[in-house]
Amino acid sequence: MRRPDDENTEARAAPPATAPVAPATSTRVLTLVVASALFMESLVSTVIATSLAAMAADLAVDPLTLKLAFTAYFVALAIFIPISGWMADRFGAKTVFAAAIAVFTLSSVGCALAWDLVSLVTGRFCQGLGGAMMLPVGRLVLLRAIPKREMVSAMAWLSIPTLFAPIVGPPVGGFITTYYHWRGIFWLNVPVGLVGLALALALVPQVRAEQTRPMDWPGFFLCGAGLALAIFGFTLLGNVQPGAAAWAAEALPGFAMMAAGAALLVAYVRHARRTPHPLVDLSLLSIATLRVSIVAGVLFRVAVGAIPFLLPLMLQVGFGMSAFRSGLLTFASAVGAVTMKLTAAPILRRFGFRASLIGNTWLSSALILAMAFFTAHTPAAVVITVLLVGGFFRSLQFTSLNTLGYADVPGERLSSATSLVAVTQQLSLAAGVAVAAMLLGASRAVEGRDDLLAVDFQRAFVAIGVISLAALLSYRTLAVDAGAEVSGHRRAAGS
Repeated sequence: MRRPDDENTEARAAPPATAPVAPATSTRVLTLVVASALFMESLVSTVIATSLAAMAADLAVDPLTLKLAFTAYFVALAIFIPISGWMADRFGAKTVFAAAIAVFTLSSVGCALAWDLVSLVTGRFCQGLGGAMMLPVGRLVLLRAIPKREMVSAMAWLSIPTLFAPIVGPPVGGFITTYYHWRGIFWLNVPVGLVGLALALALVPQVRAEQTRPMDWPGFFLCGAGLALAIFGFTLLGNVQPGAAAWAAEALPGFAMMAAGAALLVAYVRHARRTPHPLVDLSLLSIATLRVSIVAGVLFRVAVGAIPFLLPLMLQVGFGMSAFRSGLLTFASAVGAVTMKLTAAPILRRFGFRASLIGNTWLSSALILAMAFFTAHTPAAVVITVLLVGGFFRSLQFTSLNTLGYADVPGERLSSATSLVAVTQQLSLAAGVAVAAMLLGASRAVEGRDDLLAVDFQRAFVAIGVISLAALLSYRTLAVDAGAEVSGHRRAAGS
């Protein structure tokens, strides 16, 4: 039975293969080496949101255009995660893992030295390339090099960074931005990266699978280019002011990129049906539980992906808070997510996937809508409570979606399923940022303003709350006992 796990954890996992086994005494050391890379990635993903307003002011750009810094990272993850396992098998896990840390660290330096929006977005894309290899390959090292009897302990240690980084990230990022400079948030990665690289070269074993499956290079280029063009085109449309006299001319590049991306993705679908080893196996969508997990998960993740972009900007640009004060509030969501890890399994066992997902969608959406009622005078205790409880229920939804998605996937297809899920997760988060920026831009354009006001953020939170609710249509198609073997719901019910 697979246990519920955290967002982006099961989606980037990979099945084990026969390989050398690490001595029991090195299990914890090896796990901490991999965890250092995971901490570096998790930290920068949480601190950047707190620094958006300061970055926009320093680079002299509209805060909404910084959505590209988010989008570039997620798109790079979506493109390169599917080939991470093949890269590790082809070149060795140690080589790829160490190279990924080096790329991520150097890209962090590039982001810290960025002189304009283009250089920042380029650095973030390269960070995404490194991040796409770090976590999947690092997890692959543990799955292949650590004895099964040590695996539970190893995964427990590995989960620490995913719990710790989102909690400390916003306050630390806000402090650095307020009292030093936003560039300091990227310099944070350098010492961690250098230590992690040295330890990886010294301690990580060079594990490989016994057999390497063929690489689908045509699929990689069709899928990667198609996803990049489609998402960046959609993101560019968010910069176009609705109703502007030159709207058509300004929107043309975005529409052209989306059309080209869609054409490449259609070509990939046709290619995937003919090749025996497709990069992303779309035939997995015939599995009902996986299909619902992905379709409904896209809507939910679009809504949740918008929050890290909207919330810090609302607190700083809309309410006039400092980055540090904003970070002291927004970390509450991560605390709620940590608390959820203790209760997810009993909830799913008691209510099952269908009831849990439907009920939790109402609760999560209501708590997203509650953010629309925040004002500059809302007591900090109220804000923290809403974010704390909201983080709990959103994390429960992620856990339920991730676990349901793999409930009926045959063991021999788990690797393909993880690639499909990972791609849709990252693209959903990228789309969430793009949708959030588009909503803000449309709100201010309707009133003929160039500046952002609190009301723009409030309208955006209402809209993404409705998007989250739309997932209910998909959840209702689930069977009452869907995924019961994993959740234990039937056994709890005595059937």
